[in-house]
Amino acid sequence: MGHENLPGCCGGGGEQSPAGLSRRTLLRGTALTTGALAVGGVFGLPGIAHAAPSIYNPFAGYAITGSWQDHLNSGSLGGIDFGMGVGTNLPACGAGTIQNIPNNGTGGHTVTIYHADGYRSQYMHLSQFLLANGTAVGAGAIVGRSGGAVGAPGSGSSTGPHLHWHMINPSGVRINPLTYIGQNPGGGLPKTSTEQDGIPGTIFYKRMQNWLRITSGYTGPIDGVPGANTYAALQRAMRGYGYTGPIDGVMGPNSWMAVQRLAAGWGYTGPIDGVMGPNSWRGFARFLNQDRWN
Repeated sequence: MGHENLPGCCGGGGEQSPAGLSRRTLLRGTALTTGALAVGGVFGLPGIAHAAPSIYNPFAGYAITGSWQDHLNSGSLGGIDFGMGVGTNLPACGAGTIQNIPNNGTGGHTVTIYHADGYRSQYMHLSQFLLANGTAVGAGAIVGRSGGAVGAPGSGSSTGPHLHWHMINPSGVRINPLTYIGQNPGGGLPKTSTEQDGIPGTIFYKRMQNWLRITSGYTGPIDGVPGANTYAALQRAMRGYGYTGPIDGVMGPNSWMAVQRLAAGWGYTGPIDGVMGPNSWRGFARFLNQDRWN
């Protein structure tokens, strides 16, 4: 009585359900181990298809410890530094192809992500590479781990744990990634259509994962395929909405009741019964569609 459809039982149109997606396909793409970068192309491999460069900020949850202007003032060509502990997972800011550069001068271990249309992103001072040269990745795939501890392998000239991020435009000039994102509103994660149709799908879950990454300690990929780690982070987030059960990544009625309490602040007016359905999902989606979770 008054119950909605059970979570996970949705069908029909809307976004693609994560159930049929391969985690390996989403994260890794095709691993293409090759040698050095060929001039004029990505590892000399013609025909690799990339989407238009759509970039988001994977590090919005970390404090900026060195601004773009700080870098220019110190004689650097530019960059943004984010304070984070050694070993933090580094999600790709957009789709592309990986090149690892060990001991890249003052930048130390550097991952370059070759995006579409000649754009590149670089992460510097890494403590660990995770993917082979030539691996095709989607946005949110973990491409390495942060470093920067003084004197540690891969730290370069870093004076403390952090990540350095900059982009390079097709002309070879460094550009501020945060400025790029601001000037390209199509970048970042798209809005979920769940707000209209009440059916959660891949984009919905990507936005949920990114929100949980920023606020609740989620460290997995932004792949739209929720698993135990995603749901454990959701349970942590739901502590603020009355959830008192275990953080075990197993969503039950008490977990979903807390989600409904969150959704009630975003237009959901149904019962708090732990039975998710279209109206519950719509309210949750309105929360997730905020720009700050892009």
